[in-house]
Amino acid sequence: MARDTYKYHFKKGNKIVHTGITNDLERREQEHKQDFGESGHIKQVGRVTTRDAALQWESEQAKKGNPTRKS
Repeated sequence: MARDTYKYHFKKGNKIVHTGITNDLERREQEHKQDFGESGHIKQVGRVTTRDAALQWESEQAKKGNPTRKS
């Protein structure tokens, strides 16, 4: 499997407002800025991984209470 998926937190200041996965960090950051405001930024978490591993990580983040599309 290809390692083509990034795990990330979208943050405003020190607060995580969204946790997710993507194959294009720059595009995703611009999309989140439209939703959460221009002052936010993406912080990559870990290394590029497989989509399956990233989906599992995202699910674990939701269980921990971090804001995701699944929470």
